[in-house]
Amino acid sequence: MGDASLLIVEALSETRGPELSEPSGVISRLLEELTKLPGIGPKSAERVAHFLLSGDRQNAVLLAEALQAVAEKVRPCRECFNHTDRELCPVCSDSKRDGGLICVVETPRDVGSFERAGSFRGRYHVLGGRLAPLDGMGPDRLTFGPLVERVRRGGVREIILATSPTLEGDGTALFASNLLAGMGVTITRLARGLPSGSSLELANAQMLVDALEGRRAF
Repeated sequence: MGDASLLIVEALSETRGPELSEPSGVISRLLEELTKLPGIGPKSAERVAHFLLSGDRQNAVLLAEALQAVAEKVRPCRECFNHTDRELCPVCSDSKRDGGLICVVETPRDVGSFERAGSFRGRYHVLGGRLAPLDGMGPDRLTFGPLVERVRRGGVREIILATSPTLEGDGTALFASNLLAGMGVTITRLARGLPSGSSLELANAQMLVDALEGRRAF
């Protein structure tokens, strides 16, 4: 059993009643780990811990098992670098998707945003972030090389640069455009239906549909 599962199971065995006493030991560690999650502060961490450690603790066991499975099995897709528990993610392994149309995004979360919008039938390429030299995020830390190789293999007719409409996102798109220039593919950018300075993950489904349909040459 890995650390994630062990932590919750130990907390379960340490807590006797439905209420948390002064946090200590594995319970204190559970609270500490919960506060590392985005959007979870100390109060939210306490509420989650109360839920896991009271009543039917089967929820905590199931959560521990899910965390363990994610830690052991999830990896980058061999083709597009999206999260998957197989060699190829469901999009890359779907023969009905248009392999000639590749949407370049920053993170796997962006893939989820487009998939929920439901209008894009091509495939994706996840860069793994955006260029931010001051934060140590240079081109070598992103998947530009594999993107170029995908285009070189042939069969790609259009690259949609779907990085977020921020200074760093625009810089990342420009860098990718320069890399792919002269390789015989059309390079487009999402339309500015997305609010400038915003993050792609905050866009709703209709905004993404409009941005895709209104994309322009980069």
